[in-house]
Amino acid sequence: MKSKLLAITFVITLLSAACSTPAPTAPPAPTGVPPTVAPVITPTSAPQPTAAPQNSPTTQAQPTTAPAASGDNLRFVLVEGSNEARYRVREQLARVNLPGDAIGATKTITGVIVTTKDGKIVKEQSKITIDISKLQSDSGQRDNFLRDNTLQTRRFPTVVFVPTEAQGLAWPIKDGPIEFKLIGDMTVRDVTKSIPWDVKLTVTGNDAKGQASTSFKFAFFNIEPPRVPTVLSIEDNIKLEIDLTLKKQ
Repeated sequence: MKSKLLAITFVITLLSAACSTPAPTAPPAPTGVPPTVAPVITPTSAPQPTAAPQNSPTTQAQPTTAPAASGDNLRFVLVEGSNEARYRVREQLARVNLPGDAIGATKTITGVIVTTKDGKIVKEQSKITIDISKLQSDSGQRDNFLRDNTLQTRRFPTVVFVPTEAQGLAWPIKDGPIEFKLIGDMTVRDVTKSIPWDVKLTVTGNDAKGQASTSFKFAFFNIEPPRVPTVLSIEDNIKLEIDLTLKKQ
């Protein structure tokens, strides 16, 4: 009987100890952060990208081609007072047995040809201007007719030639004789046409001297051939010549 009481007492003691043992608790959460809520970063809270610095490869401007500096170009200037422009037209005059050339000339001619160092003409800076209102031949009557009718110099007092290309010109230019074709746009009255000139020069240092020539028909520049009683016929071919004296600057 006593042994049964001891056994019951032992069982009751074990049950009491089990019920009195405290349940384990969760470790304390970090200060200021709820234990069950994780921080949430939304897309709108992400930092916005900042502008790249100016020297960043992604923001550098694309390189552009700058015009060549004037110091990189060569200038060939027509020496003032040392040049002459002429026209030649074959005509048959009344009371003259054989045909001859009508020749008119002017020394009022200015201009410059600008090239790069490798020989390409800078069109925007190159121009030759001939004052055709100053043309004179051996006949004042012919000159007046050309000025007032054929060339209409009161409206169009000049012929302008803008060179664009020098074909066959060896570069760099050396002393001695040279020959090449100078091609460009020539304006006679209100008509502009591309035309080639045959150029022959002799170069000595910074100086060059020689002649340029070309030819065309009257209709090429919409010119009416002169018709006057003293002229029986005129050949449909106008020759232009320029005596050139150039200096390289």
